Amino acid sequence: MPPSTRERTFLCDTCVSQHMSTDSDAGTDGEMEKINVRVPKKLLADIDEVWEERGYANKSEFIRDALRDAVEPPTQLSEEALSHLAESRDQREAGETVSQDDVKDRLGIDD
Repeated sequence: MPPSTRERTFLCDTCVSQHMSTDSDAGTDGEMEKINVRVPKKLLADIDEVWEERGYANKSEFIRDALRDAVEPPTQLSEEALSHLAESRDQREAGETVSQDDVKDRLGIDD
């Protein structure tokens, strides 16, 4: 039995032909499976607003990337590492850094 009109509005077709996809993580054989996902209207509207802004070629790539992150979450930097990065950025902007070449010259290091 086909889904009702109301049910269809909640279906999100995440299939993209392997020939159309620019997704490099499609697997070794390049085959993808088609799935249907029911999502709340508000979530689908939010996805529609952001997928292109974030540089995805299509909504399917955006959703695949989100699924990958759910399966294997990206590495998060610690608060300490983020603090060090911010400090380094501030030092660079204040002109308190030197180039690698300058350090090599000061220390008499040749390549």
